[in-house]
Amino acid sequence: MNDINTERNLKLHMRQCIQKVATGPEYSKDLSYEDAYYAMRHILGGDADPVQVAVYFIALRMKRETDEENRGTLQALIDSSVISTANVDEVLDVSDPYDGYARGVPASTFIPALLASMGVNAVLHGLEQVGPKYGATHHKILKAAGINVNLTPAEAVAQLERIGWTYIDQRQFAPGLHDLLPIRQRMVKRQVLTTVETLLGPIRGKQKTHCMGGYVHKAYPPIYAALARQAGFDSAMFVRGVEGGIIPSLQQSGKLFYYYATGEEQQRDLEPKDAGVQADVRAIPLPEDLPAAPMIGDEIAALVDSDALAAKSAELGIAALAGEKGLMYDSLVYSASICLAHLGRFGSIQEAADAVRATLDSGKALETLRAAA
Repeated sequence: MNDINTERNLKLHMRQCIQKVATGPEYSKDLSYEDAYYAMRHILGGDADPVQVAVYFIALRMKRETDEENRGTLQALIDSSVISTANVDEVLDVSDPYDGYARGVPASTFIPALLASMGVNAVLHGLEQVGPKYGATHHKILKAAGINVNLTPAEAVAQLERIGWTYIDQRQFAPGLHDLLPIRQRMVKRQVLTTVETLLGPIRGKQKTHCMGGYVHKAYPPIYAALARQAGFDSAMFVRGVEGGIIPSLQQSGKLFYYYATGEEQQRDLEPKDAGVQADVRAIPLPEDLPAAPMIGDEIAALVDSDALAAKSAELGIAALAGEKGLMYDSLVYSASICLAHLGRFGSIQEAADAVRATLDSGKALETLRAAA
């Protein structure tokens, strides 16, 4: 399409994309990378008809998004966001689900501060609340722990350079995407944004940027690997984690899907015992005394109140960073040791786990967390 960036042509392009993807199970057609890119740019521009936006996203989901559609959507988000480069050689991007956790007490919020205390610059990103889960998010947990969750991109970069870790909120680095939250809430179901928004990589390293994410369903590792390559990550690791996050089951064997540079994707088995972890549950159970979740719109979003769950996570996370043993401590040891071994900081997960325990027991990780307060 000639001069597709004009407002009129973008609107026409959006209509054409909807006509392709929303014609039923037999006749719907896949979009090209360029189609998906410009459709998403139009949506981010703020002038798209909200009904058309909802139809477009739902039709893509019903048809099943392709790699081309995912990559085009992701690149449009990246090009419309504030992507910064910190004055550090390497950065680890923690790419956890933005809709949070609702079936157990989350632990991954504290991985960046722990890794930073061991010399790995780490960035955590997310937002306050989004569906379909509406769980306890990193935003809510860090806020409950007394950490500033509203840093501007420049402030987040400065904090990363100063103490080795930071949190940056989607509202700050991708305001156009964040403005879509109301319509996403009304759509109820998961759509392409849920898949791609965690792979933007808002803060990069001067030389290399690595991604650590999670997945549940077997189909997703190659999808996430393609997105990580599109985003320019120099390496990526995706853990089959509880609720799709970066903490594997503490009880059962798991999987790690990863790549380095231009190499092929690879897979390896994970065993909790390799990190010296033994547990009779998969994750930290929900406390029985947490209040029930409030209604969000006309939907019950989660089993428990996400603010109360976030407060419990903050309480347990701070204690674990101070060396208190328990399931939170074990969760941090297991996840961090997988990451450190992938990055080549240690020769094995067991060696990394020993070093992580020593760091937690020293209180250094807690000091690194509180340095952001």
